[in-house]
Amino acid sequence: MQAQATVRLPDGAHPTNYLNKETTIRSWLLTTDHKRIALLYLFTIIFFFIIAAVAAALMRAELLTPKGDLVLSETYNKLFTIHGVLMVWFFLVPSIPTVLGNFLIPMMIGARDLAFPKLNLLSWYILATAGAIVLYSVTAGGVDVGWTFYTPLSTKFSNEHVMVMAFGIFLSGFSSILTGLNFIISIHRMRAPGLTWMRLPLFVWSLYATSLIMVLATPVLATAMLLIVVERLWGVGIFDPSLGGDPVLFQHLFWFYSHPAVYIMILPGFGVVSEIITCFSRKRIFGYRFIAFASMAIAILGFMVWGHHMFVSSQSLYTGMVFSFLSFLIAIPSGIKVFNWTMTLYKGSISFETPMLYVLGFIGLFTVGGLTGLFVAALATDVHLTDTYFVVAHFHYIMVGGMVLAFMGGLHFWWPKMTGRLYPEPMGQLSALTTFIGFNLTFFPQFILGYLGMPRRYHAYPPEFQVWNVLSTAGATILAAGYLMPMIYLPWSLWWGKRAGNNPWSATGLEWQTPSPPPEHNFDQTPLVTEEPYGYPLAATTHNRHTEGRQREMEHA
Repeated sequence: MQAQATVRLPDGAHPTNYLNKETTIRSWLLTTDHKRIALLYLFTIIFFFIIAAVAAALMRAELLTPKGDLVLSETYNKLFTIHGVLMVWFFLVPSIPTVLGNFLIPMMIGARDLAFPKLNLLSWYILATAGAIVLYSVTAGGVDVGWTFYTPLSTKFSNEHVMVMAFGIFLSGFSSILTGLNFIISIHRMRAPGLTWMRLPLFVWSLYATSLIMVLATPVLATAMLLIVVERLWGVGIFDPSLGGDPVLFQHLFWFYSHPAVYIMILPGFGVVSEIITCFSRKRIFGYRFIAFASMAIAILGFMVWGHHMFVSSQSLYTGMVFSFLSFLIAIPSGIKVFNWTMTLYKGSISFETPMLYVLGFIGLFTVGGLTGLFVAALATDVHLTDTYFVVAHFHYIMVGGMVLAFMGGLHFWWPKMTGRLYPEPMGQLSALTTFIGFNLTFFPQFILGYLGMPRRYHAYPPEFQVWNVLSTAGATILAAGYLMPMIYLPWSLWWGKRAGNNPWSATGLEWQTPSPPPEHNFDQTPLVTEEPYGYPLAATTHNRHTEGRQREMEHA
């Protein structure tokens, strides 16, 4: 076992849990329980995800034919703008930290809640309000500058709704900062006795590194968005060359945040993968310290590579060489993690439950995304690949193929703990396989399109590119089916799923020593941690794993 709690609930005891304490709308909207706030975040980001996915579906439908015959070019620009803005800042960035992080960190460190419960609720209200402002800008006429808001397009040539959307993104940054501060202080000050830094779950390590990036990098993005509004309202020459400004300055500000933001999205996924890999391999994680320190290395090096987005933006050759070297360097800690996960699998007693299938898919897709990142980190190849569909494919292999699969794996892994119910395992396995196949069919053809030279963000293209776009759109249809299935069977499990028991996976960690669903304050008494993390029995066999699983299902049916 990873840790031992000083007190366990007696057999047959059923404490009031966070779901059934009080179920009025008011009780949810004014809650300070980290677990309820996590569910509020879950409903919110799924709402934004659906809108972003509809925009993506319309784009893929447009790209079925070479001519722009479904929507106008301006409408297409607005579609990929809202798709990018909602996916990046209202789904990918907050998903794992605000949902799984909020729910699990207090339990993983043996605390009753986060350090600042009211601030936690305020963070959700800020994100929801910011999202409403962004959606208002869409309904009022839309924004056609893309999710990167490059100047002078966003400051001179777009409509006034760009200021509304920029303000919404500016506001959303406060949610990230407050969440990051809450996590950092909670991890520093509220760990249970005996829970030293080298006994922390790797999920907590990954959220700690992510929180540092949130706190340090997000103000830079907020400043860039605010400066766009200032220039448009009062004509201050910040980015406009005719007023003495520099449009490339915006790119420096934007990517100084947005490249670390890639790690805000993917670092929490690394933590999820580490927890699931070791559980379903029935082995201690290989190289615990290396994985933990690799998370911190990624957080630090992530601030030093923003310039590789600007190899063709008037950057000097020598500056480009430095950023290219640093971009290759940051691949090392990511490679360490993949190596350690692979070694954890080696000679493990592996079982292929739904969370494990999602995680194995993550490792494959993230590896492809990481390797193709080396192409765009190299000066010579980046000149050809910049602003082509190769970059679109690379980005999605990291963010969607990686982060979304990690989020889905984590959601399935901790769903029994969150709800006390088991979902239908065959449906979960089918959704994981469908998502993996659909994703590759959607985005791998885009590597070929980019290599052939098709620019990104174009709604019309030469006919010789059509076959690859048809394949990509067909894959998007399969991918959508993979995403829809969990939206059906997970809610279904709330009413008809079998009872999960406290620890259906026989996993280690303090969170698995609480009832399912957990009581309002997690622990009646502060736990005492006495052992090293991930103490899985090395002699476990796959046969024993399945036998234990069947016995647990029979006990809780």
